[in-house]
This record gives sequence, C-alpha cells and structure tokens, in this order.
Amino acid sequence: MRKTLLATAIGAVLTLSACSDNTAPTQQATQAAAPEAAAVQEVTVSNPFFKKSTLTYEAPDFNAIKDEHFLPAFEEGMKQHLAEIEAIANNPEAATFENTFVAMEKSGELLTRVSRVFYNLTGTDSNEKRRELQRELAPKMAAHSDNINLNPQLFARIEAVYNARNDLGLDAESLRLVEVYYERFVRSGAKLNDEQKTAIRALNEEHSKLTNQFSQNLLAETANIAVVVDTVEELDGLSASQIAAAAKAAADRGYEGKYLLSITNTTRQPILTSLNNRELRQRVWEASANRAQSGENSNTDIVARLPQLRAERAKLLGYDNWASFTLETNMAKTPSAVFDMLGSMVPAVVENTKQEQAAIQAMIREKGGDFEVQPWDWEYYAEFVRQAKYDLDENEVKKYFEFNRVLKDGVFYYMNRFYGIRFEPRPDLPVYHPDVEAYEVFDADGSSIAIFYADYFAREGKRGGAWMSAFVGQSHLTGQKPVVVNVMNIPKAPDGKPTLISYDHTTTIFHELGHGVHGIFSNVKYPTLAMTAVSRDFVEFPSTFEEDWAQHPEVLGNYAKHYETGEPIPADLLDKVMRSRSFNQGFDTLEYISAALLDMEWHSLPGNAPLQNPQEFEAAALKKHGVDLAAVPPRYKSNFFSHSMGGGYSAGYYAYMWSEILAADAFAHVQKNGGLTRENGDHYRKNILAVGNSRPTMDSYKAFRGQEPTTDALLIRRGLKTKID
Repeated sequence: MRKTLLATAIGAVLTLSACSDNTAPTQQATQAAAPEAAAVQEVTVSNPFFKKSTLTYEAPDFNAIKDEHFLPAFEEGMKQHLAEIEAIANNPEAATFENTFVAMEKSGELLTRVSRVFYNLTGTDSNEKRRELQRELAPKMAAHSDNINLNPQLFARIEAVYNARNDLGLDAESLRLVEVYYERFVRSGAKLNDEQKTAIRALNEEHSKLTNQFSQNLLAETANIAVVVDTVEELDGLSASQIAAAAKAAADRGYEGKYLLSITNTTRQPILTSLNNRELRQRVWEASANRAQSGENSNTDIVARLPQLRAERAKLLGYDNWASFTLETNMAKTPSAVFDMLGSMVPAVVENTKQEQAAIQAMIREKGGDFEVQPWDWEYYAEFVRQAKYDLDENEVKKYFEFNRVLKDGVFYYMNRFYGIRFEPRPDLPVYHPDVEAYEVFDADGSSIAIFYADYFAREGKRGGAWMSAFVGQSHLTGQKPVVVNVMNIPKAPDGKPTLISYDHTTTIFHELGHGVHGIFSNVKYPTLAMTAVSRDFVEFPSTFEEDWAQHPEVLGNYAKHYETGEPIPADLLDKVMRSRSFNQGFDTLEYISAALLDMEWHSLPGNAPLQNPQEFEAAALKKHGVDLAAVPPRYKSNFFSHSMGGGYSAGYYAYMWSEILAADAFAHVQKNGGLTRENGDHYRKNILAVGNSRPTMDSYKAFRGQEPTTDALLIRRGLKTKID
C-alpha cells in the first residue's frame, strides 16, 4: 500500500546523509577519490529512479534498475524531501489546507519511488548487497521520519488548520486528511517537550535497527535451518513430485544426491502430514520451532528488548503500554476488548482441541505407536483421522487444484463475475524475477485501471508468508494509478511438471487478491488515505471476505478440474473436502489464539518492565490464559513471530480474528441478497474497497451492510452455530 512518508510506521521512512569529517584530504586521497566520484556521478545520471518510469502507470523498469542505483536515489530523495518539508514548515504565509496538507501530500516523490521498489525487493528477491544497504538505512530512515514528525514549525501549521478545520468548508475527504495527519503527528510525539523528543528519537533509532535485524536474522535462518536428508527412503510418504523438488532444492544448494526440506514461516510445517519417518518429522519440527533461538542469527536478545522499547515509547506518549497506544486507533480501541474477545473463545476451543487430541492419540495406538502425541506427530496422525472420518486423500484432492487453473479459471474468473474486471498478461513489462508474471487490469467498461504482478512461488531470498504490496500508489492528486503485487511461497513443481496445490493454498490465493483489489479499486484523492491504509483490524477484512468465494459452486466448478483429464472434481470428493474443512478446527484456532494472546501479553508490558526471558515469558503467558497445550504450540513462537516482533502487527495479530467477524458477516449478507452478482460486487467495491481510509472504517462497513456486524455468521462459519437467529 502507498502511504506518504509522514504516515509510515517507525523506521519505515528513510534517510541517508553523507558522512564526512573536517580533515582536509591529502592529494593522494583526492586523486584516488576522483574516479570514485566520477563513477557515482555516472550512476546518478543514468539512475532510473531520478525520473518517473515511462512504463504503464510508472511501473518500475526492472531491466534498468541495478543495486548501485538505490543509494544515490535514497540520498537525493531524502535531500529533496527534507527541503520540501522545510519550505512548508517555514512558509511565511498563514497555514492553509493547500499550502500545508496538499503540499505535504505532494512531497517526497523521488524518495517514495525508490523506497517502494527497494523494500519490495528486499522481501521478495533479497541479496547480500540489499541486506547490507537495508542495515545501513534502518537507523537513518527513523531519523528522517523523526525530522518530519517532530518538526515544531511544521506541527504548528498542522495544528492551526486542524483547530479551524470545521470552518474551512473542506469536503469530507479533505477533512479526514487533516484529522489523520494531526493524529499521526501527535502520536509520533509532536507535542512532547525537547527532552522527550530527544528520548523518542533514540528509541525510534534503536527500534528501526532491531526490527531490521530481526527480519534479516530470520531470512538468514530460512536458508540455514533447511533439513538435509541423506536417503530417499527417509522421505517415505512424500509424492514423487515432492521428492523430485527436494532433490532439486538440495542440488541447487550444493547437496548433490541428497534431499532438502525447506522450513516455512509458521511453527507447523505442511510436510509433516506426509512424512512416515517419525525421527525426520521431529527434526523438521524442531528446526522450525527452535529457529533464531541461538547462534549467529539468534533473535533472543532482540525479542527481549523490542517489547520493552515499545513500552517505553508508549509511556513517553502518555499510555500505559504499547497495546493501549496501538489499539486506540483500531476498531478494537482497547486491550481489554481484545483479551475479552479471545478469552471468550478459549474454553470451547481448548475443549474441542482436547477431543481432537484424544482422537489422534487413539489413532497412534491403532497404528501401533506407544508414545504420547508430540507436536511433530499431530498433523501426521490427524491426517489418518481425517482419512478415516472423511475417506479423504489429500494428494488425490490436489490433482483438482492445479495452480494456473486456480489463478486464472478461479480467482480471475470470480473477479470478472463479481467486479467485471479482467486480467490481461503483459509479458512486455519487465519483472524482477523469472517466476513473476505481470498483468494489466481492465474495468468492465474496457478502461485500464492497474498493473498487477503475480509472485507466487517460494525461492531463496524471499521471506516466508504471503502478502500484498504496491510499487505505485493510487491518487487523483498525483494522477497515479495502482501498481500492486501479490506474493506467496507455494512450492513450485520441477520444470515440465504441473504445480498441484492444497485447498488451503487455493483459499490463500483468493485471500491475497482480496488485498490486491483493495489496492486496485482505490478511488481517493490523497495518497495518505488511499488503498489499504486502514486500521490494522480492518485491513484483513476485504481479503478474508474473498476466501469463501473459492468454494462458491459456480466459481469452484470453473476451476476445480483434474490437471490431466479436465474432469470436474467429483461431487463426493468435493463434499468430503468441504466437510473436512471443519476438521482440526480446534488445533487451527488454538494455535492462532495462542499466538494472538502472546502478542498481546508482550505488548501489555508497562514502560518500566525489566527485560524478559523470551522462552520463560512465552510459557507463562500461555499458561496464564489456559492455552498451554504441549502438543499445540502457538502458530508463531516469539523468536520468529514477524507479525508481532517485526512491528507491522505488534499488538495487532488479533486482527485476523476481528476481521473474520466482518468478513463472515459481509459474505453472509451478500449471499442473502443474490450472491455472485455484479450489483453486489459494485456495491461492495464502492463502499469498502474504493474508499480506503477516506472515512472511518465502521462508517464504510455500515454504508455497505446497513448496520454494524454481528458474530452470528462467524459462529456458523466455524461450525459453532447452525443458523442465524
């Protein structure tokens, strides 16, 4: 999503200033530096970031962009941006909406351009040079952000317009912009005294360094902790395609003749459902669960410091803890609301999980096992229970979910039916990796509205998980149209083989393109309010809403076809797939709730709390809430909990559940009123997707739904209720 640099979270805005000392260089040093200076000047002249891209909607020209272009563009971009901000802050004319807010919205063009490309690439196509630059930029980015947010002259102008906002005749979106800016500046410390501002600058600098190091440690660990397997016999249970992929992965890493099993981002590992070798299952699980706890990529000290640092910052700003600070601007509003929501579900979820555990333990006995179920056993034996209960073979199911069909005949087809849009390949547009595909998006009337990049396959240099981002934001003020990207980590089949995916991966593709159209359909004037720049516990609503369309009969009938014969998925198999969706819900929900509670506990620490031992704190937090089942660890443990520790979802991981309430309610409402129709799609698009943060999110929801959401549909979705009262 595009936010202005002023609105970016701590450490997400960038700065870089040349360092120098006061010593005159020797003649030899001057002569030695001359070729280097010339080289820098040459890079600057040929730097593609120094002018707008001429490609469609300013899409980045990845054929022209080289790593050496980033640093000069950052340096000049920050220099220009700061000069623009100083001109606004020191304008001798009285502050107005135009000369202050509109001027800020137009500032930082070069810096925005280079930062969007750079930070997208560090997540999707990282290399050592980019990681080194990321480390160098981190503290300077925080300083640049502080130089803006803590500028007293600039804030005085913002405050003057804010105080007079109701008498200026502003339209609703402009009024919203004034209020959002004012709130963000205050929450950044604009009203603090000089001593407090100095303190918050130091905290922000440290925060940026630590969050960057946390992410880089995890990226390094992903390569280091992959499990190397010596013999094919140990891989008993995997399909031929999976074994071939493991052999190729090993060969690519220099382990010729062996097999390599990569570790995905969550504690649980999908491959554990298939591996018959219990010792190897344990190795895989422990590689996942114990990552970044020790060694050169350890996050233990970082995890101890980050929550403390955030608590200190919250205290400076007048809040009891980071959770209170963060939630004030979210729909939840208070930590107690989140704890109440999650806590109300714990008893039923734990009871359900214990019943599932009993069934799994019985299956272990039935299979001749003489041990208590461990985390590395759960999904393996749960698959036997699933097969016994639903007679369902996951490998058979995958034959009906071939990746390209899911994307083009599933998601793209649905998007056309519901919203009227179509995705046309743009092979002429350069991409940053051969696996990436570019599309142009056309509206129902034939007009072009966006560029979309599809980056779905796992590879080295890409961080784990799935997400949406943007290379170019949308704004009527700047005349820009969105250029967005969806990223996933689907294991790619060997060359010449079809990539067959699980139904879970299928729904995730729908989910991420829900984020995608939240950006693509943005239709607002100001960059700060555009696209997905909404509260954290609303941003997952549009994406979660799209998931259920994966099983809509018309949509599913168009894409769920056998990858060889083209025959539609048999009705009885489909019925088993859908009924099995409620299977293991105790496990799924408990591991999520445990992680959400852990995140909230970390960020409920007061500002004077001492450093915590991460493993001890984690164990105590889980026990406190009654979710400490040894066989069901949290979805993320603290040392690799990027959502929480990386900063983006700190005190916000609960948002997935909160958003699911909205999504389930919205989906049920649409089905009750005609289902898959353009009328419904246009209504949802107009009131939810197009408006961004140009009005309060609950106002948007009520404009779409006609009322606030209820939890009825969520309870039905999770099998805890049969009908709406």
